[in-house]
Amino acid sequence: MTPAPVIIAIDGRSGAGKTTLAIELAATLRNHHKVSMFHLEDIYPGWDGLSAGIERYVTTVLAPLSRGEAATWVSWDWKNHCDGDPRVTLPAEIVIVEGVGAAAAAARPLLDAVIWADSPDGERRTRALARDGETYEPFWDQWAGQEAELLAADDIPQHAHVRVLNRADGTAPADALQALTYLPALTTALVPELSSRRGLRLLSERIEASPDPAVLFRALYGTSANAVWLDSSLRPAGADGPGRETHAAERSRFSILADDGGTFGQSVLHSSGVTRVTAGCATASVSGQFFRWLETVWGRKAVRCPEDYPCEFALGWLGYLGYELKRETGGRDVRSDTPDAGLIFAGRGVVLDHTDNTVWLLALDAPDATEWLAQARDAVTAAPEAGGGNGVVLPAATAAMPADATPPAFAGRDSEASYKRKIAEAQHQIAEGNSYEICLTTTLSAEAPALEPWAAYLALRRRNPAPFASYLRFGGLTVASTSPERFLRIASDGGMRAEPIKGTRRRAADPDTDAALRHDLATSLKDRAENIMIVDLLRNDLSHFAEPGSVTVSRLCEIESYATVHQLVSTIDAVLLPGSPRAEAVAACFPAGSMTGAPKISTMAILDRLEEGPRGVYSGAIGYFSLNGATDLAVAIRTLVVQDGGQGENVRLSLGVGGAITADSVPQDEYEEIRTKAYGVLSTLGSTFPD
Repeated sequence: MTPAPVIIAIDGRSGAGKTTLAIELAATLRNHHKVSMFHLEDIYPGWDGLSAGIERYVTTVLAPLSRGEAATWVSWDWKNHCDGDPRVTLPAEIVIVEGVGAAAAAARPLLDAVIWADSPDGERRTRALARDGETYEPFWDQWAGQEAELLAADDIPQHAHVRVLNRADGTAPADALQALTYLPALTTALVPELSSRRGLRLLSERIEASPDPAVLFRALYGTSANAVWLDSSLRPAGADGPGRETHAAERSRFSILADDGGTFGQSVLHSSGVTRVTAGCATASVSGQFFRWLETVWGRKAVRCPEDYPCEFALGWLGYLGYELKRETGGRDVRSDTPDAGLIFAGRGVVLDHTDNTVWLLALDAPDATEWLAQARDAVTAAPEAGGGNGVVLPAATAAMPADATPPAFAGRDSEASYKRKIAEAQHQIAEGNSYEICLTTTLSAEAPALEPWAAYLALRRRNPAPFASYLRFGGLTVASTSPERFLRIASDGGMRAEPIKGTRRRAADPDTDAALRHDLATSLKDRAENIMIVDLLRNDLSHFAEPGSVTVSRLCEIESYATVHQLVSTIDAVLLPGSPRAEAVAACFPAGSMTGAPKISTMAILDRLEEGPRGVYSGAIGYFSLNGATDLAVAIRTLVVQDGGQGENVRLSLGVGGAITADSVPQDEYEEIRTKAYGVLSTLGSTFPD
C-alpha cells in the first residue's frame, strides 16, 4: 500500500472538455509527479447507467484509491452493451478522476479538489458528437436528461473548488493548474508548481517621456474588464506651508497603470470568507480569512528590481480592501453589497515617474512579455505629453454626465436630524467611557440612467487632484477615488509609515477667507485633540510588528491644503521587525484608525449599531502589494463607487462621508463637515447634498 494520494476530480456536463482537460493537466503534472487517471465513461453500465456508474465508481475505484490501494473494477463494453474485462487503476502521488458525477455527493468526502468544467450548451453538444457522434447521437437527449436529474438533486458546481470555462482554445489546463495552486489542500502536493510563483525574473525598460496618464491608460487598458490606475494626480506645484512641497512630492511622484492580462494575470474578489482567484478561464474558491490568503501570496521578495529603479512597486497585486474586512481584525461580521476585497495580479505594468519625467515598463519574463513591451512602448510614444495645471490632458469626453442628462439625485442613509441624533448617541457612549472618539459615517446613494464611470473619474481628478487618487475597474464595479490620505506604507526594507488625517475645513475662493479658515483649523483645540488621539491609536497599531523603540512621530498636526479642503495631517514612522509576516502587519492596522476612532475594537462595535449598514469600499484601503514585499495603501475616502445595474438598469452610485465625534463636538459643525467632504464629488457630478 502506498501513501494516500491527492485526488482531483474533474466534473461537468457532457461535451465540456473534461477528458481533454484531464489528459493535458496530467501531462503537465507528470513533469514533477507520478500521476494516475480514471475515466468514468469506462464504468457507466450503459446509456441508462449514470447513477449506477457513479455508485460503482465510488465503491470500487475511489474508495481503495483514497486509501492508497490499487482499484480493481469491471469495465463496460459499449459495443456489446454488457460488462467487459476487469481492470486495475494504480494509486499514485496524484490521481485524476474525470467524468459526469466524478464529484457527486458520495464521492466528495474522498476528494481533495473538485474542478467543474463548463461550456455553452450548443458547444458542448457539438464537441461531444464530433468525438463520439456515431454512437452517442441517438442517446444524447437520454443522457442529458440523466445529467439534469443528477444536478437537480446534487448541485455539484456549487461544491467545486475550481470552475473552468472551457473554450477549447488550449488555455484551460494551464489556467486550471494555476488555480489549483491556491487550494490549501494541495499546497504540499504542488510544491514544484508553487515554486513558479517565486524566483520570477523582472524585465524592465526605461523611457524618457512624460505621457498623459489618462490617454496612456485608455490606450493600454481601455477595453480591459479588470484594470487599475493608481493615479498621483496632485502635482507639487505651489506651496502650502513649510515642508509641504516635500511631502506632496514624495506621495505624488509615481502613477501605476496595469490590468490582469498576460501569462501571469489574475484577479481576486473576496466576499464573506471566500476568496475567488481567477486565472484566465479558471476560478479557484478558497475558504478562509482574506489576510491569511494574502500572506500565502505576498510578503516575500520574489523579484530583483532594476538598477536605479526609484519606485517600490515591482509588479504584484493592486486594488482595494473594503471596510468589512474588519471582521478579521476584531470587528463584527457585516455583509456588504460589494466584494470585501478586489485585486488584480499584474504581471506587467507601467510606472510613471512624475519627478524625473520617465516611464518604466515592467513585465515578468514570459512568452508574451516581449510583444507586450513593444505595444506599451508604442503607446507611450504615441501619447501626448502631460500638461496643464495638474499635469492632466483630458480626452474630448470629459463630462461625467451627458449634457442633456439630469444630475443624479442623491439620498442619504441619514437625514440631518437622524445624523445629529447619532452624534448625540456617540457622545453618550463617550461619556459612558466606551470610546474616546467615534468616526461616525453615513452613505449617500443614487441611481442614474446615464453615467460613464471613466468620464466621471477624469472630471473628479481634474476638479480635486489628490496624491492617492485611483481608478479601479472590476467588471461592472468601478471605484473612483481622490483620496489625500495614506493609510499604511511598508517599504521593501521594512520602513513603515502611516499618515492619518483628522480635522477639515473647506477652501474659499477669497484668499483672506481661505487663510482664515486655514488658521481656524490650525488653532482648533478640538481638531488637534481628534488628530492626536488617532496618532496614539496608530502608534499602538504599528507597534505590534515594529522593532521596539522604532515608533516615532515625525510630524504632528500639520496643515495640508487641497483643491477643496484644508486638512490636519500627522506622520507616524516605524521599522518592521525582521521576519514579521507582512500581511499580518497590515491586518494589525486595518481598518485605518482615522476611520474608526479609539479604542478601535469597542468603537467599531458602537459604529455598527449607529450606522445601521455596511460601508463597503469606503473607509477601506486602496493601493498595491508588490512582489518585493512593499505595500502602499491609501484610505478609501472621497471615493465614488459605481455599480453597473445590468442591461437596461440604472447604474448605482454610492459615496461615504463622515467625521470624528468627540465629547465637545458641536452637532451642527459635524454635519457641515460631512457636507464639505462630499462637495468635491457631488459638485463634479452636478449633484447637491440631499436635503
